[in-house]
Amino acid sequence: MLLFGFHAVSGRIRQNPQSIQEIYLDQARRDPRSRQLVELLEAHKIKVSLLESGRLDGMIGSGRHQGVIAKVDDSRKYVALEDLLDSLEEEALFLVLDGIQDPHNLGACLRVADAFGVNAIIAPKDRAVGLNATAAKVASGAAETVPYVTVTNLARALRQLKEAGIAVIGTAEDGDSDIYETALEGPIAWVLGSEGSGMRRLTRENCDRLVRIPMEGMVESLNVSVTSGILMYETCRQRRTRRGKK
Repeated sequence: MLLFGFHAVSGRIRQNPQSIQEIYLDQARRDPRSRQLVELLEAHKIKVSLLESGRLDGMIGSGRHQGVIAKVDDSRKYVALEDLLDSLEEEALFLVLDGIQDPHNLGACLRVADAFGVNAIIAPKDRAVGLNATAAKVASGAAETVPYVTVTNLARALRQLKEAGIAVIGTAEDGDSDIYETALEGPIAWVLGSEGSGMRRLTRENCDRLVRIPMEGMVESLNVSVTSGILMYETCRQRRTRRGKK
């Protein structure tokens, strides 16, 4: 697997340097950012190959690499849902993504999850984009800090969450209540549907309740990563308020 971009590569080095097999760096870069990366690589004794920018473009099919590409061991150990549930805290917070297709959306959701201390992102193995190089780059290092749990049967996984005492809350335009009027207490798993069709029928049926985000303008829906940011913010805001924090 190839990772590219300074945030994605630096994040992998700091979190799991053993997985880095080789770094390919644009030989023309002499700026402070590239020098800092070289110092980090030297500290971890990671092999570096200097290449022309055109060769880097050819490796990923575009020029979006920012001058750095990492060849990594893609046998990333995904956390099993059962292990995750065994280590739950009192107010755990999960983000469930039902069939996200755009790696940019997945990467942005990972960044949101990292920012708000989400315990893990849960997603189906099939009919979803998966954690590829583009998603990891957009995540800017969050792909290395937020567990990404894939499951073969999402409806069954939601039932497991509920059996563990976690409230499974779906988001829909026809939700029963407004998010700002909903008490968000205890451990919660927020469920978001795919970019086009939303949640699948079985996913929706396995939610404890449906909540909507009120829209004041002309647009009917929000990008999935924007939605996840609103949900995580409101959940954490309410929790901090209950704890007496501003």
